[in-house]
Amino acid sequence: MRKLLILSTGTIEDTLLQKIAAADWEIYWADEVGLARTLLTEHKFEVGLGVLFQCEPERSIQWLADLILARRKMQWVMALSRQCIDRKQLSNLIIERCYDYHTLPVDAQRLVVTLGHAYGMSTLSENTFRQQNDLESQYGMIGNSTVMQALFRGIQKAAEVDVPVLITGESGTGKEQTARSIHDYSARAVSPFMVMNCAALAPNLIQSELFGHEKGAFNGANERHIGLMEAADGGTLFLDEIGDLAPELQANLLRFLEEKKIRRVGGTKPIPCDVRLIAATNTNLEQSVQEGRFREDLYYRLNVLHLRTPALRERKADVELLARHFFAKFSAETRTSAKGFSRDALEVINRYDWPGNVRDLMNRIRRAVLLSEGPYIIPTDLELERRTDIREFVTLDEARMAADRDVIQATLLRTRFNIARAAQELGVSRMTLYRLMEKYDIRRDSM
Repeated sequence: MRKLLILSTGTIEDTLLQKIAAADWEIYWADEVGLARTLLTEHKFEVGLGVLFQCEPERSIQWLADLILARRKMQWVMALSRQCIDRKQLSNLIIERCYDYHTLPVDAQRLVVTLGHAYGMSTLSENTFRQQNDLESQYGMIGNSTVMQALFRGIQKAAEVDVPVLITGESGTGKEQTARSIHDYSARAVSPFMVMNCAALAPNLIQSELFGHEKGAFNGANERHIGLMEAADGGTLFLDEIGDLAPELQANLLRFLEEKKIRRVGGTKPIPCDVRLIAATNTNLEQSVQEGRFREDLYYRLNVLHLRTPALRERKADVELLARHFFAKFSAETRTSAKGFSRDALEVINRYDWPGNVRDLMNRIRRAVLLSEGPYIIPTDLELERRTDIREFVTLDEARMAADRDVIQATLLRTRFNIARAAQELGVSRMTLYRLMEKYDIRRDSM
């Protein structure tokens, strides 16, 4: 039986309750915040009904508004007087959080139908959210854009074979997460995953850090040190910023790839190491090879499999998904008054180019969650201007066409090109959707 939570500021007629119960609803009723919170803790409700017989004084209804705002996953229906609808606080609450509303006195039959539709919408939303999560979240990364789906397929292939991998991409695009995912889904997952940033250490320190050293090998070497290569034996070594590796260390790394053996600094005995190398760079290694700054033979040894992590500006359809993911993550970790993003905030989030990529987006959302003082995050909380620079002038028609094309593409990707489902989500007929796809040159093989 479906469960319905009724929050009311007064007594509800028995005849109305009986008609609701007759429609297969198990009713729970609360007229104050303590009881309401207890019921919400002890039961799982998909639908809630808020009944406001009067809206004065404001503090007498604040508890009800707070509970509705806090339970974002529930579908809420409001029943209230005409005078209450005119109150800005309540009208905003209905617009932002409610599935529907009725004016008092309510038509019982219409209300029962509305509650049934709200329950259906809650169930549909939950199933859609679960399906989208399966599609949008893979290998610890969020995205259902074409470029991210290609990356996910590349990770799967790389995890199935035991060869070196080269990952290229701008800073903040998830190169280390990609490498870690390859390791976690490979046969080496039970063994160590070690990380070294080749740009963070001086060449003489990298030699010791990577290959280890013997006691007395140099001043300060008071004991034997096991390097990352030995520590990762049986597992994976991730070398970030490989393009900054010094020439002499490039030679040592090439020798390891050829012999699968290392020598500690100050040592003479070769030590076998069963390690898979995954390297990453945000520079153009081919150009570095042409300029003589990176060994060509090492480049080809590392570049057996090549994966590219896309910049955020190349996956605009994923920006809002990521923003909402990070908001949910950080709002769960800290006390915040924010319930989500304002429309203006979402506008600038989607328009901004994100030169710092996912890392930049994540840091701004974390800061906004901590600093926001209102019910919704606004552009100033993100430290983004209300209007970001537009690189070229466009007409309104061009802007609308670009927006329509993006929405259609995102919906088709989300529904895995199920035309009937996509048309239903977009609120158009299948024939209209086909015409729009032809108009905007949207084809499955081009996405």
